Amino acid sequence: MIKMMKIASQLSLHLVVAVAVTYAVTGSLALGGAIALIEPICNVIAGQFHEKAWAKFSRA
Repeated sequence: MIKMMKIASQLSLHLVVAVAVTYAVTGSLALGGAIALIEPICNVIAGQFHEKAWAKFSRA
């Protein structure tokens, strides 16, 4: 249970920071929210390619 709470806390912190940084740069809360939601999806996709590349590298 504690681990799930920690993960939820980290996710919440990440989203708040992403919104705050984007808002500070653009002045748009809507854009900050959109980027905060889109960015993790991009990271998951990029992470898959990263893992595949490291798997190939470690076999070589």
